[in-house]
Amino acid sequence: MVARGWCALFLCPENVIFGQTELSLNVTKLTELLQPLVTDLGYEFVGLEYSGNPKNPALVLYIDKPAGIAVEDCEQTSREVAALLDVEDPIPGHYVLEVSSPGLDRPLFTVGQFEQFTGELVQVTLFAPQDGRRKFKGRILGVQAEQVLIEQDGVEVTLKHGNIAKARLVPDYDSIFAAKS
Repeated sequence: MVARGWCALFLCPENVIFGQTELSLNVTKLTELLQPLVTDLGYEFVGLEYSGNPKNPALVLYIDKPAGIAVEDCEQTSREVAALLDVEDPIPGHYVLEVSSPGLDRPLFTVGQFEQFTGELVQVTLFAPQDGRRKFKGRILGVQAEQVLIEQDGVEVTLKHGNIAKARLVPDYDSIFAAKS
C-alpha cells in the first residue's frame, strides 16, 4: 500500500463506488474498520470509494467537519488510517490511499445523506437500468423506505438506494461565485 495525504477542497476524483462487485463484500468491513477511527479523530465519516484499476488502484476516504476540512486534517487522518490498514490488511496488493473532503460535488453514500441534502440537485448512476436508463439528474425530493425520490424534468422518479452505484451533488457554481463577489 502507498499512503499519501490528499485533500481536494473543491473537486473530488471520479472513482467507482463500492457496489455490486467482488469488492462489495469488503465495503462493510472497511466501513466498520475505518468509521470508528475517523469518528475518534473528530471527523464525520462521509464514505469511501474504491477504484480497482489494475494499474492504479485507489481507496478514497471522504471526511468532513462543520468548519470544513483542511490539508492538515487529511494528513492526520491519512497517517492514522494507513497505520490501521497496514495492521489489518483488508485490501490485498498495492493501492493508493487518498483522504479527501467531500468537496462541492459531494458524493452521497447513505439514505441519511440523501435526506440531509433534500432540495439539492444530484446526479445519480444506477447499477441496473430503470425505465431504460442508468443516469438521472434532478432535485432530491426526499427519502421513503430505502428509496430516494428525485424530480427530473418535472417528473418524480423513485430510485432504490441499493441500486445506486454513484451519486454526487451538482454544485450551482453561478450562485457560489456570485456570493463571493
